[in-house]
Amino acid sequence: MKRHRILHFFLDLLIVLLAAAVCLTIMPAGEIVRRIRYVWSGGIGTWEETAVREGIDSGVEEYYYENLPEEFHEAYREIYVHIMKDEDTGPLYSEITVDDFWKTYYAVLADHPEIFWIDTSAQIQESGLTKKVVSYKFDTTVPAESRASMRQSIESAADACIGQIPEGASDYDKIKFVYEYIIDSTEYDASGADNQNIQSVLLNRRSVCAGYAKAFQYVLNRMGLFCTYITGTIKGGGDHGWSMVRIDGQYYYVDVTWGDPVFANQMDGAASHAMNYNYLCCTEKDLFKTHTPDGSILLPPCTSDDYNYYIRNNMYYETFDYDTVYNRVMESVWAGEENIVMKFGSGDAYEQAKYELFQGGLLNDAGQYLMEINGVSQWNYRYNTDETFCLITIYW
Repeated sequence: MKRHRILHFFLDLLIVLLAAAVCLTIMPAGEIVRRIRYVWSGGIGTWEETAVREGIDSGVEEYYYENLPEEFHEAYREIYVHIMKDEDTGPLYSEITVDDFWKTYYAVLADHPEIFWIDTSAQIQESGLTKKVVSYKFDTTVPAESRASMRQSIESAADACIGQIPEGASDYDKIKFVYEYIIDSTEYDASGADNQNIQSVLLNRRSVCAGYAKAFQYVLNRMGLFCTYITGTIKGGGDHGWSMVRIDGQYYYVDVTWGDPVFANQMDGAASHAMNYNYLCCTEKDLFKTHTPDGSILLPPCTSDDYNYYIRNNMYYETFDYDTVYNRVMESVWAGEENIVMKFGSGDAYEQAKYELFQGGLLNDAGQYLMEINGVSQWNYRYNTDETFCLITIYW
């Protein structure tokens, strides 16, 4: 470690001297720095090669890296190597401006939820001569000596979730299981400790959107499934984070936070404590009714409804048909179900269903049946309506 610091000192000194003499050479200062670094590092000319040599490879699909301009790739990999080697402060060798540093730094953190000890902020120093970032200091939340043991605890918590998934489960079933697991085991708490990273969900069980989404991403990545972190705003204002997954080559949005009934009740005052599946593998058409991406990364089309929860579970009605809905309502009460959920394909179909159910008498026979089998003369039911998603839920 001492030898490493000495090498860095002399390398920094050489860089300063070369920068001072840049006006005397036709070679750009940045190119000189790169060549010196190449020689000094024993011929390892790129940070990608350094990562391979050091065995620093998370094995996950890096969506942000792939969609960054290619000229940022070296800086991305350098930042990632420094973080994974617990080099919380030091010189930055890749040539990158301050603005581009932040884009790249956030991209690293978005691709790698397993980096639980680094905050989203950092201190950087810019060269007055080149206007490039020359050094960094990451703001950390966990001391270096505690990271290994905490990593083991986090991995064990993630594996406890994964271990409950039935053998042979499809990718969709795995995604749905993790969605439900995180919602069931986590309480939405804006005051929760470390709520911007995976500790808050997998260890503390109290978090906010960033913790929910990153824990979801981390567990899926650990199973070899693609999942990335998306940021933006929500209807009515406020920053928010959610997820994007891929199944059979098609992309879908997932918002675990908004699937949590505790969070949903805080947002809309609903009486229901049922899990919300509107945000499990949904399309951009549905999600963008309430969410707006911030444009920080290029997003693929999310237009397939192949894995829409309501379609897959026979809860979807493209149009309103009185007999179809009546028969389904009666089947629900005869089967002793706790509730019935119906999603409609258009606002018109939804409004017609709402009228017939709650004003037109469609529920009369269901209510009569429930009174008879329970030996009462009156039956009260509760219901929720969601015009954004054309969803009606009735609790018997």
